[in-house]
Amino acid sequence: MAQIECKDVKISYGQKEVFNSLNFSVSKGDYLCVVGENGAGKSSLLRAILGLDNNYSGEILFGDKLTKQKIGYLPQSTLVQKDFPASAWEIVLSGCVSKMGFRPFYSKQEKMLAYDSMEKLGILDLQKKCFRELSGGQQQKVLLARALCSAQDVLILDEPVSGLDVNATKDMYRIIEHLNKVDKITIIMITHDIKHALKYATHVLHVKQKPYFATVEEYKNSETFLEFDKKGQ
Repeated sequence: MAQIECKDVKISYGQKEVFNSLNFSVSKGDYLCVVGENGAGKSSLLRAILGLDNNYSGEILFGDKLTKQKIGYLPQSTLVQKDFPASAWEIVLSGCVSKMGFRPFYSKQEKMLAYDSMEKLGILDLQKKCFRELSGGQQQKVLLARALCSAQDVLILDEPVSGLDVNATKDMYRIIEHLNKVDKITIIMITHDIKHALKYATHVLHVKQKPYFATVEEYKNSETFLEFDKKGQ
């Protein structure tokens, strides 16, 4: 059974239709890379899945006991995020806010979840450090640990390696692969790194006026990929 299914989804910016008749599904354990040119509507699609943007028509369905509360989200990095005046521990722990309801304090279980998320990413030594004083790679790991506090089943990543150096990029890709293959977390990731998408993903969603969804092998042999590759994307 699919965890997420999009049926005839259309997204528009004002009067301009970005894409139409988008149909695809994501099953448990999939690694879906979402590619396409800038402005194609990739981030808008992910925000629609998360319920953060209702500017769409069609259906976005959840199955296999998935709920929005079980989806972790790492948005595209911004300068505002990088300047948070808080400790790495406080940032990670804030990923548990959706679990708190009306409680004013974090529970022991929520603190343990945050601790486990930092341990999983090897960043326990950063707990007391100020977030804005960390390197770009360290900041992304902290934000990923924050997303993991929600990601019981699915992790949605919007350009997770944007702005990172070569070593930090390799490290982030290694972590994401481990989360998918070892921890069995479904990955949905926007990326401009087509080589990475073809190496690690199970499926590719190419967002354009007429979206194209396929397995990696099917995508490699498609006209959509050949045209995209010619443009040097």
